[in-house]
Amino acid sequence: MKQEEFYTAKELADKLRVNIMTIYRYIDAKKLKAYKLGKEFRIDKKEFDSFLNKAKTNGK
Repeated sequence: MKQEEFYTAKELADKLRVNIMTIYRYIDAKKLKAYKLGKEFRIDKKEFDSFLNKAKTNGK
């Protein structure tokens, strides 16, 4: 059985090189689904991958 991977908001902010408030705004705007455990958010790796695919542009 494969164990699911989760990121914290801080880990994603660091990974994307954005402010942690940006991640919180994405969660608040329902652009990024997250689980809230106490005061912390956890984002499933699959959800993050899907979020990135939706944000991908077809720029030239």
